[in-house]
Amino acid sequence: MAKPVHQPREDAEFDFILRMSGVPVLAYFIGTWPKAIEPCRAMDLVVGDVADAYAGRLTVVRADITRCPAATERYGITGAPSYVLLRDGEAVAHGTGPMTGPEVRELLDGHL
Repeated sequence: MAKPVHQPREDAEFDFILRMSGVPVLAYFIGTWPKAIEPCRAMDLVVGDVADAYAGRLTVVRADITRCPAATERYGITGAPSYVLLRDGEAVAHGTGPMTGPEVRELLDGHL
């Protein structure tokens, strides 16, 4: 995965990244249960490419649902992979399931 993707270990770190970002945040939620692992791994490259393409205009956070349960609940995440575009901590766009790079960019472009 590309360097510009943050990987918080817990909710407090997730919230810290949101507060310190200064730009919109794409929160990419992954799951570690058997049916979620492959789709989430497949998205790592796509999300990494998006992080590179939007560097300086977007912060990307890869959050494990089991390690960040409060964030998962706060943003209504019910499956993995899931994506939430946050502006000032408020969700402005959502996506769920495997997505192509152009689909992720479409999710972002209407809100950045």
